[in-house]
Amino acid sequence: MPTSFLEIVELPDGRIELRRAEDEGSLVTLNFSDDAKAFLHGQHVEVAKAMLSVGVQMAGRLAEGELTKEEEGPRVLH
Repeated sequence: MPTSFLEIVELPDGRIELRRAEDEGSLVTLNFSDDAKAFLHGQHVEVAKAMLSVGVQMAGRLAEGELTKEEEGPRVLH
């Protein structure tokens, strides 16, 4: 992916998107349920920022060859 400025945007419907600043297309979309928003006491945007920040950092490390792709097949994510 070419280098560009990224922005995190909260949409009117409550979804949170990561996108290139010069583009309206979404790279990643997060959607917190009402229960999750209540559990997070309205701080879901801060949680989304942290999630997306770590994801961008990890993508950079993958692109630079610091991390290797794991074997194909089912994985347990927890």
